[in-house]
Amino acid sequence: MPLEILFKCLAEQTRLKCIILLLQHDELCVCDLTEMLQLSQPKISRHLATLRLNGLVQTQRKEQWIYYRLSDHLSSGTKAILKSIQANYDFTKDKQKLECC
Repeated sequence: MPLEILFKCLAEQTRLKCIILLLQHDELCVCDLTEMLQLSQPKISRHLATLRLNGLVQTQRKEQWIYYRLSDHLSSGTKAILKSIQANYDFTKDKQKLECC
């Protein structure tokens, strides 16, 4: 994945938080993310679609739910960038919302 696409995807705060949460939880459905981020389902779905179209996440259907996780096809360099961002991202403002889940 070209770095321009990666950074363009991560430049939007909702997409960045979705990626960080997927790093922390391995796999989440839209309903999990809407609860954790306190955002509407259409907004979360739109951003996940962007991440999927750009190859950052993949989906898996389990009964009626679609679960998202980081793509198996990410390069080691991309994974290292994402883990570095995760390690340095300040969730102070979001901490209370995220602890409930």
